[in-house]
This record gives sequence, structure tokens and C-alpha cells, in this order.
Amino acid sequence: MTTTLRPTGPLQTAADASRSRAYEVCVNSRPVGAVRLATDPAFGPRAGVIESLRIDEADRRRGRGTVAALAAEEVLRGWGCTQVHVSVPVEAQIAQRLAGMLGYAEVSRNMLKELSAPPPALPEGVEARAMTEDEYAPWETAARQAFAESWTARGVPADQARAKAEASHRELLPEGLASHGVAVQVVLRDGAVVGHVWTGRRKLAPGVLGGYVYDVEVVPGHRGHGYGRALMLLAERTVAESGTRLLGLHVFADNTPALALYDSLGYRTTHINSSKVLL
Repeated sequence: MTTTLRPTGPLQTAADASRSRAYEVCVNSRPVGAVRLATDPAFGPRAGVIESLRIDEADRRRGRGTVAALAAEEVLRGWGCTQVHVSVPVEAQIAQRLAGMLGYAEVSRNMLKELSAPPPALPEGVEARAMTEDEYAPWETAARQAFAESWTARGVPADQARAKAEASHRELLPEGLASHGVAVQVVLRDGAVVGHVWTGRRKLAPGVLGGYVYDVEVVPGHRGHGYGRALMLLAERTVAESGTRLLGLHVFADNTPALALYDSLGYRTTHINSSKVLL
């Protein structure tokens, strides 16, 4: 039996030059599932995404998903992609095993917390305030550079990492500190800035809008003293005061201290994000 992908519509090209197309998964021309492919505009045209892959229940456990995934990778190669990304819900264990078997490596996780009321208080001796305009410009430059470097350190080509950093900051901070729904704050100890946290709003699931931690960092030299926890408590308080009870974040899988902190604060993993180099 031959498993193939059959387009269900024309190739879509958006204004930002990203591509997408939906396909039926067919066995001897008989539809048995569906797959949707795209390129990621945040990373650039050489970054492909398998947005979804479904095999009908009656045709599962026959290798259809494996062949469909390999066929999807071949389509993305034809689009000029050199990497492919997948984001799989943590409860989708079969899909997680398939990704691992096909050589996808976990890069990061999406996490979520349902916030309780009242908002948490900051630890004694720790103060918070909004970032000033004088602080913003050097912070934004450094944050954008650090974001790009965090991806290149995990195998993303430098040009793709820079493109993602620049696109993210353009989209999320179009008016700097005055951008709608944005809060960039610092925490201080004895009058000295020891860290910052950037929160905003984001779609966390279809039809669900919530708060989001876009960036959080403790100043080198002040780490290991609980300021990371203080920053996250500040983020929770800020988001709760804006009227939402959901707070999401993204964390790299090899950032063990951050994962431990988020686990201790009650965040749960919702998606595992993995990638693979297309040879």
C-alpha cells in the first residue's frame, strides 16, 4: 500500500511571504487523515512547521503517521526549508513517541498556570517599579540579542534566530513601553535593580486570551538569592490585576533552574516543542 499526501487546496502565501497548505493523507488514494504544513514567519522561510497531523482512528497503528510525517518533511524540503518544528500537546503520548522516533529533539516547553486570588505579595525587602524610558533602550537591545543567541545556542541558524528576535520585538513592542497591554518592570533590592520581567497578553489556546511572560531575567551577580521567584510573583500580580487568571510562558528544555522554579510555582507543561534538521 502507498501512503501519499494530496493537497486539498492551493498553496497559500501570506503578505509576510510565509507559506501554508493543507493535505489529505491517502492510502492508495483513500483518505485516512490530514496534515497541515507551513513556514514560520518568525524564523523565516527556511523554517518549516508541521502544524497538525491526524490519522483516522481506523487506520492508526499501521505506520500511516510515520509515512505521512516523512512525506510532510519532503514537501518542506521542496519549499527550501532546512529545519522543521513541531509542537505537540503533552497528553499526546503517541505523537511524542513518533516525533522521538523520527529524530525530533525537544527544544522547549509551553507552560501555563491558573492564578489564584488575591495576587501574591513580593518577598520582604524587594520592591518593584515600571522600567523607565532611559532603561528601556539598552534593555531592549540586549534582550533582543540574548533572545537570538538563545536560539542559535540550540542549533537554529543565526539568520533565522535574528529574524525571530527582530520579528517578535516588532510585533510585541511596536511602541516600546507604551505598547498596548505591555508591562516591563524591574525589581530592586536596597535601591539596586536586580532583575526585570516583561509581561503582556497572548492567545494561549483557541479562543483563550491570557497573560504571558515574554522575558524574565535576574542580573548576573544577583542570581541564586530568590529574585527569580520574586520576578515571577510580580508577573502573576501584574497579570491578575489586569483581570485575567491564566499566565503562560515558554522555557527552553535545558534551562533546568527555570523549569524547577516554574514547577515549584505551580506551572504545568501544555506542549513539548521539538525540531529537526532537514538534510
